[in-house]
Amino acid sequence: MLKFLADENFDNTVVRGLFRRSPKIDIVRVQDVGLSGKDDPTILDWAAQEGRILLTHDVSTITRYAYDRVRQGQTMPGVIEVSLDASVGQVIEDILVLVECSQEGELEGQVQYLPW
Repeated sequence: MLKFLADENFDNTVVRGLFRRSPKIDIVRVQDVGLSGKDDPTILDWAAQEGRILLTHDVSTITRYAYDRVRQGQTMPGVIEVSLDASVGQVIEDILVLVECSQEGELEGQVQYLPW
């Protein structure tokens, strides 16, 4: 099963909705693991060490740092960048489709955008 890390400013309504729809989903928030206020490279490093795909709304900087990791040959389990304009229900559905249809490691080195 895919494992996720929700960025510090990721919409908690989405996180709560994911848990309601799929109580066994493996998702932790940055603030739950002591990473509040940490910079993007630190968060991506932690996610890589834990094998977690980062859920974020931060399209301005995360993409660059994620691809920097890939270029440097470092692990990067994946990033899912979610538009702030997307409906919460659609985001929840899209993430659940990824959980159901993706295999562990399938998003390695990729940045995906939701909604599709």
